[in-house]
Amino acid sequence: MRRDYFDLTVEGVGDGADSRSPPLVRIDFHGPEELLRERLSGGESDGADDGDLLAADQIDVAFRLREPLGEADDPEGVVGVTNRYTGDFVLELNETATDVLPFIHAARDATDDGDARYRVEIDVDGERLVAYDKDTFLVYDHEGNLLRSESLIPSGVEL
Repeated sequence: MRRDYFDLTVEGVGDGADSRSPPLVRIDFHGPEELLRERLSGGESDGADDGDLLAADQIDVAFRLREPLGEADDPEGVVGVTNRYTGDFVLELNETATDVLPFIHAARDATDDGDARYRVEIDVDGERLVAYDKDTFLVYDHEGNLLRSESLIPSGVEL
């Protein structure tokens, strides 16, 4: 699936954002709906009934840098949503660290208990397809190593 099929917008980040509301990432898809539905639905082997869309606990969200943090003014990377059971990519889109990392910090700052939360909404041409409430967002460096200090990892989760 082409990365240019997707537009990503965020809410709840930056000055004026409600610091106690979980931030929202909205991904709008402008391509063949059946292609996205197919990727977002699972078979019996991945914990979903055929044709049903994957639930929040069946997907993972991550950001993979393509260049080292600190070496470029605005390092580029790829946001990926994957099927947790199969490891297959549901979708990928290009973003920069200055777009993604403030979002993660806002999610971390939005709770008093230290367990960060955020919401992902995936739309097809402006129409809601699915929404997920998530608490994990993993960030990897350009060599594939987990950046724990930049990631959202719930307390009690062992990686």
